[in-house]
Amino acid sequence: MLRLYSYFRSSSSYRVRIALNLKGVPYEVVPVHLLRDGGEQHQPRFAASNPAELVPVLTHGPLTLTQSLAIIEYLEETYPTPPLLPGDAAAKARVRALALDIVCEIQPLNNLRVLQYLKTQLALDEAARTQWSHEWMKRGFTAIEARLSSSNAGDYCDGDGPTMADCCLIPQVFNALRVNCPLESFPNIRRIYEKCMSSEAFQIAAPGRQIDAE
Repeated sequence: MLRLYSYFRSSSSYRVRIALNLKGVPYEVVPVHLLRDGGEQHQPRFAASNPAELVPVLTHGPLTLTQSLAIIEYLEETYPTPPLLPGDAAAKARVRALALDIVCEIQPLNNLRVLQYLKTQLALDEAARTQWSHEWMKRGFTAIEARLSSSNAGDYCDGDGPTMADCCLIPQVFNALRVNCPLESFPNIRRIYEKCMSSEAFQIAAPGRQIDAE
């Protein structure tokens, strides 16, 4: 049995839930509340499984995996059908680049611990923290929108089937909507989001559908 240590609103966990659902792999969610009691991810028992004190963590028998893209790559190799990466090397690189645009360039700057630091250490008020989030989301989405306009995007980020890039994009759009980041300038992103969210695999991965949703 696969166990996914997850927080309902964590975009990194959300990516992995989508991938698991797309592949039809049964898994158990173990909630890790990132705010309660100072953050359950900091408790020694969880930190022993991931010294970075971050979700998600996936266990598969004796194996413990961290980092959402590494987990998705593991799922891709262990459960190859349906594929979340296209067949040829150039297309794989294109999909990975889109995923990394989100995972490396947008999400880390809007991660919970960064926003907490802005509040507690730099004393930024909520309006300033929201401005921070909007700025980095808009910069990142601008680059992704341009890639989608000039690439192999179809119904999804690459062609007409969901890939690793879609697993990453949808949680980031959810985060943008949650903080009221304007998306009018990103028609391809909005179109792909609407397409993905018409699919049950994406719907049941959504934060509001999780057992720890608040």
